[in-house]
Amino acid sequence: MIDYRQVPSPCYVLEESRLRKNLQLLRHIQDETGAKIICALKGYSMWSTFPLVGEYLAGATASSLNEALLARGEMNKEVHVFAPAYTDEDIDGILDAANHITFNSFSQWLRFKDRTLAKHVSPGIRVNPEFSTVGTDLYNPCGKYSRLGVTRREFKPELMDGIEGLHFHALCEQNADALEAVLVPFEEKFGEWIDRMKWVNF
Repeated sequence: MIDYRQVPSPCYVLEESRLRKNLQLLRHIQDETGAKIICALKGYSMWSTFPLVGEYLAGATASSLNEALLARGEMNKEVHVFAPAYTDEDIDGILDAANHITFNSFSQWLRFKDRTLAKHVSPGIRVNPEFSTVGTDLYNPCGKYSRLGVTRREFKPELMDGIEGLHFHALCEQNADALEAVLVPFEEKFGEWIDRMKWVNF
């Protein structure tokens, strides 16, 4: 039990036993399902615990060069990167740190395709299933005017050569029932490509 009178303020306090208990549950899910669970740095960024997290999870997901370098340096497991945009200045550093990279559009994929394949990083394309149960439009990545991911209408099968994964994100602080609901339109719109992919990132 923590004696909070001995804890300086302000500070962050983490109970390692509770973190381990949660990580053990996640590893159990990985073992039972064969799915890989990766730590989203946006949701949990206490990098001092990354070596511990890496004992249980497959890796981390990053959205910038610095996050990718942090995940590689502190966890040293798989690093998955997605950003709405990449710069010429950052892309090579990102590719050096990443195992997987997801592009937000086919034009972005074509721009960085040769560099990605030369670095042997597994490329994916983000798709937009145009369905989400997120209640607040501001946080809805599949909202009406969202520019996150490729919709079925914008999807270009002729440009899929080299793409190894599909990525979609339609959730915000939600549970498995929301994921179950979005899987239906995802499969309806992009299901024909699933068997051709090495990975799908939910």
